[in-house]
Amino acid sequence: MNGSRRPSLSALVVVHDEERQLAECLGRLGFADELVVVLDRCTDRSREIARGFTPRLVEGAWEREGMRRHAGIDACGGDWILEIDADERVSPELAAEIREVVTGSSAGWHLVPVDNYIGSRLVRWGWGASFGRSAHGALFRKGAKKWGGQRVHPSVAFSGAQGATLASPIIHYVDRDISEMLLRLDRYTSARAKDLRESGNIGSFGRNLRRIASRFCKCYIGRKGYREGQWGFLIALCAALYPILSYLKARLDPMPETSAAELRHREIE
Repeated sequence: MNGSRRPSLSALVVVHDEERQLAECLGRLGFADELVVVLDRCTDRSREIARGFTPRLVEGAWEREGMRRHAGIDACGGDWILEIDADERVSPELAAEIREVVTGSSAGWHLVPVDNYIGSRLVRWGWGASFGRSAHGALFRKGAKKWGGQRVHPSVAFSGAQGATLASPIIHYVDRDISEMLLRLDRYTSARAKDLRESGNIGSFGRNLRRIASRFCKCYIGRKGYREGQWGFLIALCAALYPILSYLKARLDPMPETSAAELRHREIE
């Protein structure tokens, strides 16, 4: 890279009907050289709100997370990309740190820590096992991040060296309350069930039953969810139920496109 030119930064936000919180999210991203918003099948005022912040809008309909993410990544013109969701906020401290990192980093990508809120409660411990994240590769050079094809929790692959984890966190308003958390679990498991069916291998009841205990322990003990008291217990419980609920939906929910005989054949006991 030409040392006389400051590396440029694109901020990317992928949106589906986020009129409630989109303006606050976009209003924190003015430090970027470019703001790109992907509007996925929006039926509310998201487009109007986004237009008030940037002309760089990408509109369409994508069934899979990775496809819509890459539509936005492809539209970004910056040397670096900061990928932010509508329910996330960038503090002034994080904004300053990001500008400093992209100016001097020789790495391909950086982890950014995440402070997760349930309502007004900051819950730091216990996240993971497909029900939350305490950090993710939100800052990367263009071309360094590749999303997988799964509907929920798509895999992510990076190229280039990993740089130092940033110190300032992304503020993530993950759920407004417990009811919203349970609705999210329902959405996640329904999407995962579709992926399982399409894979031709939905797993077995016994294996997914055993994963209840292992995933609960991973979040509550290994990821120190116990430090959050009953909130940590709730997060670990949702993470523990994710595999078995996904399996049961794949196994028991009606599927017009797949016969019951086919599904029985696919199941691995």
